[in-house]
Amino acid sequence: MSSTTHSKELRRLALSVLQPGFVGTEAPDWVLRAIGDGLSSVVLFARNIVSAEQVARLTSQLRAENPSLIIAIDEEAGDVTRLESATGATRPGNFALGTVDDVELTEAVAHDLGRQLRAAGVSLDYAPSVDVNSNPDNPIIGVRSFGADPARVARHATAWVQGLQSAGVAACAKHFPGHGDVAVDSHHGLPSYDASPDEIAAQALPPFRAAVAAGVGAVMSGHLLVPAYDPDLPATLSPRILGDLLRKELGFDGLIVTDAIEMGAVADRYGLGGATVRAVAAGADAVCVGGENAEEATTALLVEALTGAASRGELTAERLAEAADRVRTFADWSHQLGRTLPVDPVHGDIGFVAARRALRLRGAVDTALPLTAPPHVVELVPSTNLAIGNETPWGVAAPLRERLPGTTFVRLPHRQLADRPAVLPDHALAPAAGRPLVVVVRDAARHAWMGRALADLTAARPDAIVVEMGLPGDSLPGAVQIFTHGATAASGVAAAEALAGGPAGRAA
Repeated sequence: MSSTTHSKELRRLALSVLQPGFVGTEAPDWVLRAIGDGLSSVVLFARNIVSAEQVARLTSQLRAENPSLIIAIDEEAGDVTRLESATGATRPGNFALGTVDDVELTEAVAHDLGRQLRAAGVSLDYAPSVDVNSNPDNPIIGVRSFGADPARVARHATAWVQGLQSAGVAACAKHFPGHGDVAVDSHHGLPSYDASPDEIAAQALPPFRAAVAAGVGAVMSGHLLVPAYDPDLPATLSPRILGDLLRKELGFDGLIVTDAIEMGAVADRYGLGGATVRAVAAGADAVCVGGENAEEATTALLVEALTGAASRGELTAERLAEAADRVRTFADWSHQLGRTLPVDPVHGDIGFVAARRALRLRGAVDTALPLTAPPHVVELVPSTNLAIGNETPWGVAAPLRERLPGTTFVRLPHRQLADRPAVLPDHALAPAAGRPLVVVVRDAARHAWMGRALADLTAARPDAIVVEMGLPGDSLPGAVQIFTHGATAASGVAAAEALAGGPAGRAA
C-alpha cells in the first residue's frame, strides 16, 4: 500500500468514527463532501430543526449521499428536547414517567417518540438517560433520571429502550457508568463519583445492565472520574471502564459513543484532539462533537488528530479499524431496524396522558381548586444547564391564560431579584392583591435564592398555590402544592388543567 493510499484509508477510518454536528437547516457542502469521503454519522441539534417536514427533507438530503448514514439526535422527550425546543416537549421526561411507575406507559411514550423520530429520518437517539439520581444536588441530571431507586430506573430503562427500538430507532443508554451521584456539571468541570465497586454495582450499574439485556444499540460514556475503577482518567478516556467494565463485565457488544467531546471535563484537560484520540484508544467507537463546535474546521482538526496519532503509533491502526467496523455494523443494523417496520402515525396525545398521570397534589386541594378567578402567576426562573436549551419555553402561565382569560404573570430570574429588592412586593404581590396567587418554581430546593423568594411569597400569601416543576422539595406547611416532575409543555398543560378545573393528578 502506497503512503498516499494509506493516508486516504486512515482519513476514511478517522471520518467514520466521528459524529459531528453542523449549522443550518440544510446540509452544508462540507458535510456532504465528508460523507462521500467516509463520514458515517451526523448529529442534529435544535439549530437544525424548524419543522417535521424540514427535518425529513434534511435527512433525505443527507442520506442521498449514504443510505446507511447514522443520523443521531439528543432527544430525551422531556426537559431536554431538540425536536420541540421552540415549543417545549409534548411528552414528559423520565422523572415524570418514573413517578407514575407504569412500564407500559413508559414503553408507549418512547414508542410514540420513536415513530416521530423515524418519520423525521433519525436512526439513533442519544436517550434514555439511565443515571440513578441518587444525589439531589446533582446539577446536570435531576428530572432527566427515572428516579433515585436503581430498580425503578432499571425497569423503566428496559421499557424505554424496547419502546424506542420497536419503533425503528436505536436507543443509547447514558451516561456510563452513571452520572447520578455527582455534584459537578461535566460541561464545565470534571465530576468525581467516589463510591466503592460494590456501591457502584448496586447503585449505578443495574440500569445499564437492564438496557444491555434489552438489546440497547448504543451506550454513551460519561465524562466523570470513577476512582474505584480508574483514579486518573475520566470514564470516556478509560480502557478500564469502557473495556473491562462495559465490554467484558457487562457484556455489551454494541456501539460505544462518547458524550460531547468538547465538554470541559475532558476538553479542558486534553484538548479536543487529545480527548478524541484518548477516547478511541480507550475503546470508544464513535466521538460525538458539535453541540458547541460545529464548524468544518473542528471535524478537520479531529481527523488530523486521529490520523496523526495512528501514524505515530499513539493510536493503533487496529483499534481505529475496530471502531470503524463497529460503526459500520451499527449503521447497517440501525438502517435495517428502520426499514423492517411499518411507519405508524404519531398519535400525539400519549404525552399529555402521561403528564396528567404524573401530577401529584398536596394540601387542601378540595377547597383551593379549581381557581374561581383568574390568578396572578409568578414564575421564578433559574439558569439551566447546557443540556437544556435556553430557548425552550416552560411554565404554567401561558397554558393557564388559555383556560382562565385574565390571568396575568411575571417571570423573575435570579439576577432581577438580586438587583432590585422591591421586585417581589411590586411585581409579585401587588398585582395579586384580591385575587389568587400561583407561584411556579423549578428545583427550588437546589437554588437558595429561589427557596428564599418562595418562602417570602408564601409567608405574605399563605393561600398561594405553589407549582414545582423540578425535583420535589420539602412540604410547605399549609400550602397547596402541585408537583409536575418536569418542566415540559405537557407538564405545564397538566398543571394548568388542575388549576383551572380540568383533569387533575393524584394526591401526594
